[in-house]
Amino acid sequence: MNDRVTPAMHALPDGEAELTLVVRLPWEDVARLGQEAGRLASQMRRPVTLEEAVSHRLRSSRAAAHAKPAGEQPPAVTASASVSSLPARPPAEQARQAIDRINGTVGTA
Repeated sequence: MNDRVTPAMHALPDGEAELTLVVRLPWEDVARLGQEAGRLASQMRRPVTLEEAVSHRLRSSRAAAHAKPAGEQPPAVTASASVSSLPARPPAEQARQAIDRINGTVGTA
């Protein structure tokens, strides 16, 4: 098996595991992760990476799913559910707007 395809996994001293992988995301999802990182950084009062934001989101989603009553199933999440519906735009325009949102420069140009 090709090592490039096989994700690297490392056991951490705190009992967790670290998994390295590559994910291809639309720019809109990257912008949402940037917003999540900003919210998390405000709460923690320190800089937060996108990786931390993803880990936090996954942990909080898992905790919320476990907190549901036994008969209640969590709703299925799709990639489009996490991104606001926007009119179709060229990819370059989508990327520029997503980067502007991450940088907080929307409407300043």
